[in-house]
Amino acid sequence: MTEVTVADIEAARALLADVVVHTPVEESRWLSQVTGGQVRLKCENLQRTGSFKARGAYVRIARLGPEERARGVVAASAGNHAQGVALAAQLLGIRATVFMPEGAPIPKERATRAYGAEVVFRGRYLEDSLAEARRFAEETGAVLIHPFDHVDVVAGQGTVGLEVLEQVPDVRTVVVPTGGGGLLAGVALAVKAHDPTIRVVGVQAEGAAAFPGSLRQGAPVALTSMKTMADGIAVGLPGDVTFAAVRDHVDEIRTVSEESLSRALLALLERAKLVVEPAGAAGVAAVLDDPAAFGGSTVVLLSGGNIDPLLLGKVIHHGMAAAGRYVTLRVRLADVPGGLAELLGEVGRAGANVLEVSHARTSPALDLDEVEVLLQLETRGEPHAAQVRDRLAECGYRVQQL
Repeated sequence: MTEVTVADIEAARALLADVVVHTPVEESRWLSQVTGGQVRLKCENLQRTGSFKARGAYVRIARLGPEERARGVVAASAGNHAQGVALAAQLLGIRATVFMPEGAPIPKERATRAYGAEVVFRGRYLEDSLAEARRFAEETGAVLIHPFDHVDVVAGQGTVGLEVLEQVPDVRTVVVPTGGGGLLAGVALAVKAHDPTIRVVGVQAEGAAAFPGSLRQGAPVALTSMKTMADGIAVGLPGDVTFAAVRDHVDEIRTVSEESLSRALLALLERAKLVVEPAGAAGVAAVLDDPAAFGGSTVVLLSGGNIDPLLLGKVIHHGMAAAGRYVTLRVRLADVPGGLAELLGEVGRAGANVLEVSHARTSPALDLDEVEVLLQLETRGEPHAAQVRDRLAECGYRVQQL
């Protein structure tokens, strides 16, 4: 069977009743102001294991027969599915092995081990780890728990859609971060069965967007390479089950840049006080990229919150730069005593904070009586950064923003 019905999703919800959290829906006033509609956030980043993945993994593993359970389970994941599989296996008393790509986030690896699973690193991409997991299954008899391409997994993820319908009865658009398509397929099947006019939008990272090309070709097509900070949705090939459901039930697939992901993650941290991983912020990134497309009652899924603190720091800095709050200026000025102090004084009077100063006199591009200063500044945003540049230019400085 490759088709999932709303009855399958309802059955999955009954199975999950005492296992997963009925995650909250939070009103987002700042996103509502941006779009002119009413935007709410479905907080699967607050789910058990920190993402929606526990839903599908538990449903799949709980439905294994006694002989299958005795052989154990194996999975491949960048981290969120790994934790879902590890938790489900622990709750059900089953041995679990998880293959992860090299460079998988450390917190996700540690959490997976903490749930009792054995972790093995293999390959650069999820597809490499999945190939190793399949080989392990063939050699040992362990049951492969695919991260998205199985009807039980899709049914489990679809329970998010049922919750959205109950929590936001007037929903008109649902925005879903998308990798292999398990969450997108399940949510689309659930909401479209209730009301086919509800719009479902999948969002992928530009550097790992397998669905647009696959939908154009009419079949799953593998990407030749991927590059994105959003490891949770870095999937290079849609599955057969998820592709069919997305093709038949999803209205639109959008892609977002790394800059948009950074801005969205930073905005969620600052405005909503919610910690999400880059993949979990993809839906918000799409809304911020094109607010006019999301009027009316919109629910944006925050699919996960498992982010390495080191990456969080980098993404915050990246988001600050993308929002114009960190700027780097190259300034030429006369090489005279007190010249640098006068420049920094003008920067201060413009209301910018100096983070770093680099002073150069030896560039062949400079005149003999000139110096070049690189300033890294903190501003209140792009309009303020433009005011700082204009003020320095009015004072006679030659200014270039890098």
